[in-house]
Amino acid sequence: MADKSDDTPPMTDYFRSDVMAKRPYIQLEWCLSALRNPIRKEVQAEDGRVRYWIFVPELDRHLRVVTLEDGLTLHNAFPDRRFKP
Repeated sequence: MADKSDDTPPMTDYFRSDVMAKRPYIQLEWCLSALRNPIRKEVQAEDGRVRYWIFVPELDRHLRVVTLEDGLTLHNAFPDRRFKP
């Protein structure tokens, strides 16, 4: 039986090549937690991409995770200094 933690979520080439390379401190599990249980979720009107926020104690900041319009494919993730819950 395959372990669920081995399943790689869908992600854009940009997420894989740029986001994870430039921000190696961001853990994939944090991104997945944001999708499962966000403190806020918004759909961007201009392109349908979905923004999710979660507080990450290890960063002492809120993390913004952006997916494509399907709400699953990871596209971007970064600490959001301007987010106000």
